[in-house]
Amino acid sequence: MSQESQAEAGHEHNPVAAESSGHGYLTSKDGYLKRLRRIEGQVGGLSRMVTDERYCIDILTQISATTRALESLALELLDDHLRHCVVRAAREGGDEAETKLTEARDAIARLVRS
Repeated sequence: MSQESQAEAGHEHNPVAAESSGHGYLTSKDGYLKRLRRIEGQVGGLSRMVTDERYCIDILTQISATTRALESLALELLDDHLRHCVVRAAREGGDEAETKLTEARDAIARLVRS
């Protein structure tokens, strides 16, 4: 995700803060939490739709929107991980670099399968 689109989404990436914070996503934490609350609202809406016996297609449409929101969030977290954790480990080298690359590869594989 570009820095411009991150700023538009309410969570601009700050590599200096990320370097000192430990996890890349911490510089975007407020934006991520805001999006997670929105997703929680979508899931709650799904529950109400079932309770209210809404039309199946309407529920499926809302499930699709919620899934897209989660996937988008996952991709941004992955981007933060690659830009911060993986880059830092690669600069330091050694076993930690290999571990971070393996973790990233596995996370990407899980996202592709989902």
